[in-house]
Amino acid sequence: MPVGKHPPAVHVGDTAAGQEHGPLGALHASPRAKADLMARLDRIEGQIRGLKRMIESDRYCVDILVQIAAVRAALNQVGLSLLDAHTRGCVSNAIRQGSADAAIDELIEAVGRFVKS
Repeated sequence: MPVGKHPPAVHVGDTAAGQEHGPLGALHASPRAKADLMARLDRIEGQIRGLKRMIESDRYCVDILVQIAAVRAALNQVGLSLLDAHTRGCVSNAIRQGSADAAIDELIEAVGRFVKS
């Protein structure tokens, strides 16, 4: 993905009744969006295996660090996609249902954890 481009958002639907996944619900991605996330994670998993091979074969430290940065960037894109989905889906729904404060508090907490990593 080109630098500066954001991944396509994960499109979410309404939370199914009766599910308990945190205060606001669960991710309900379309099959296509979920497949996209899984494919991204599969690629990241492959990058991690590549890092292990680089270390096992005593590759140059700077080359390994470059690959670590690539893995971090890929994980950040997954995280941004999920934050987008959460904001547009769960938070938006909660605001419409009158639960804005709880939704915004949870979003701020999630963003805080995301940017600290």
